[in-house]
Amino acid sequence: MPTEQASNIKPSGLAWRLVRDQLISEQQMISAYEESTKQDKGFVRYLVEQRILDSRRIAITASHEFGVPLLDLTALDLSNLPTNVVDERLIRKHRALPLMRRGNRLFLALSDPTNDKAQEEIRFNTGLATDTILVEDDKLHAAIETAIEAQDTTTIGDFMDAELDKLEVDSNDGEAPDDLDANIDEAPIVRYVNKILVDAITAGASDIHFEPFDKFFRVRFRQDGLLREVANPPLNIASRLTARLKVMSRMNIAERRVPQDGRIKLKLSKTREIDFRVNTLPTLYGEKVVLRILDSSSAQVGIEALGFEAEQREAFLSAIRKPYGMILVTGPTGSGKTVSLYSALNILNAPEINISTVEDPVEIQVPGINQVSMNPKTGLTFAAALRAFLRQDPDIIMVGEIRDLETAEIAVKAAQTGHLVLSTLHTNDAPQSLTRLANMGVAPFNIASSVLLIMAQRLARRLCTHCRTPLDLPREVLIEEGFTDQEIDEGLTVYGPVGCEHCTKGYRGRVGIFQVMKISEEVSRLILEGGNAMQLADQAQREGISDLRQSGLRKVKAGVTSLEEINRVTKE
Repeated sequence: MPTEQASNIKPSGLAWRLVRDQLISEQQMISAYEESTKQDKGFVRYLVEQRILDSRRIAITASHEFGVPLLDLTALDLSNLPTNVVDERLIRKHRALPLMRRGNRLFLALSDPTNDKAQEEIRFNTGLATDTILVEDDKLHAAIETAIEAQDTTTIGDFMDAELDKLEVDSNDGEAPDDLDANIDEAPIVRYVNKILVDAITAGASDIHFEPFDKFFRVRFRQDGLLREVANPPLNIASRLTARLKVMSRMNIAERRVPQDGRIKLKLSKTREIDFRVNTLPTLYGEKVVLRILDSSSAQVGIEALGFEAEQREAFLSAIRKPYGMILVTGPTGSGKTVSLYSALNILNAPEINISTVEDPVEIQVPGINQVSMNPKTGLTFAAALRAFLRQDPDIIMVGEIRDLETAEIAVKAAQTGHLVLSTLHTNDAPQSLTRLANMGVAPFNIASSVLLIMAQRLARRLCTHCRTPLDLPREVLIEEGFTDQEIDEGLTVYGPVGCEHCTKGYRGRVGIFQVMKISEEVSRLILEGGNAMQLADQAQREGISDLRQSGLRKVKAGVTSLEEINRVTKE
């Protein structure tokens, strides 16, 4: 029975059910209800935030009390929810996530089925009847953020033609050129260029190529590492398209004889901005323009999504948490080195840590990190920036690439004097990186005493889970590709691409293939003795470190990618 103390407040039936089930005391319930009302928070949300009760326990109790179905939000695809039906302000205010609309009924995910105020306000604003689906409160908060962000992303492909010429463009610092041809800003040209940019983002492209030739003009996207032709605009508008792109990126449109660099910022929605790095190159038939799409969200994917095997992830995380030393990431251009480094920096980024980076140029902008773009014309080289960093009380330094002995020696010195240094090299695998540093002129002792870990990586296309198909490959072929008799006998299934409406030629997205090599005492001894890359690779194998090929075959065995794709990115 309710006590006299509770007579002045009107807790919900759920609150009293929690008391009856002895999950909380009546005094706890009354105190929580009063405090949640005072803070204008939901009762369930308050219990979870204050860690008074576990959100799953509350959800199970509420489901039993009110006969409302309980749904696990992690099982849903949050990218296609009808969040545009309800004002974003109401979704956040009431923590009510629209799950599905059927006719004039809207199904809402709520963590508290007694939240009548939320349902009334949403019914009033949408004109739809509402049904409640019960979910766990902590999962609801994360799902709301994901669904709203996904809505911003998915709607960029739905711009009407009339809206394409109104996209907000913010370019580099400086004034627009005065020698502007009126045709450059005419609506059809503006609309066409904006549509190409939006289509590229929607398709998940990393680069856009505008290419003039003698008889035709073409536009290509680089998707999942491969180029694909997407458009052939009329040859007579080629110069106007090029000029429009140069204006957007604040280049000199009158200069057509030398390469130029610029940058474009395209605002797609109030929560989504995309940067483009732009470069022009004079060719036989006009200027070729290439745009690199710089999406900062790519560095927010988290270490779990990169594609590490469990032991590789632990080795990498252990290394980046060391107070000093050097971590090197190696691989060809476009292998995802920058994303891997920024995934590490995002983990380390905290108010009490000073992080500085120098790159050529800065591709991903991250709040809280001091980022410098290299500018050789003014003398701001990697080496010059590194020297300046060491006078700026750094904790962590990231160098875009070690290209010469001067940069290498300063980076090594920084790693030996109490700083964590992250950088990249252009070599084929981890052992070759050690010999590359030695060939630059870095003393073996300095390499052995400063380098903590070297990670080689590639990006392989992921098989589409909707259409991948098992392949019937002879045992001899599988053995030749590198699989063992034991793996084959245990029931190895190799999948291949097909192609469907959900993917591009059987692939969708990419996954990292890694070789994560810790510098052990034995490897250090080999470095000091002047060991070559082959000896270092043999030692890594003895220590159980998978090379790129072996890591790739594990992805094939798991059904993540195809043998054909692993051969493309790892076979020499």
